[in-house]
Amino acid sequence: MKINELKSTLTSSKKAKRRGRGSGSGLGKTSGRGVKGQKSRSGVSINGFEGGQMPLYRRLPKKGFNNRFKTKIQGISFSMINNIIKKYKLDPAEITENELFNKKIFKKSKGSLKLLNIGELNKTTNLEISYASKKAIEVLEKLGGKIKLTKK
Repeated sequence: MKINELKSTLTSSKKAKRRGRGSGSGLGKTSGRGVKGQKSRSGVSINGFEGGQMPLYRRLPKKGFNNRFKTKIQGISFSMINNIIKKYKLDPAEITENELFNKKIFKKSKGSLKLLNIGELNKTTNLEISYASKKAIEVLEKLGGKIKLTKK
């Protein structure tokens, strides 16, 4: 074992480069920032600046508006309910919105369900759903079904 092969058991600590401490340090005068100009000054960050060229975010066209407070609603019709009862063999006596989401018939991420008066209903059904149109409620209750709205 030689003296140059010895290793410290402690973690070695490398000293930080001290900038602006004379030309002998290697980082004196301009402190590695080059010469003059806006970027050599402190407190300047020029995000998106492309040297006078029109920046990318200004070259692209403005498009649309996204309402962050919009409530997502997906429609469900009477004909869809008939098909769902046939295909998934659901009990028409009690169909809930959660049941439709849990069986992955509808995606919960696409929003709450709203019953619409489209098509005709074959069997009397009791529904528990977020929203429903006035006409759809009338038609469902004429057939002898009940509807329970969870949101208003």
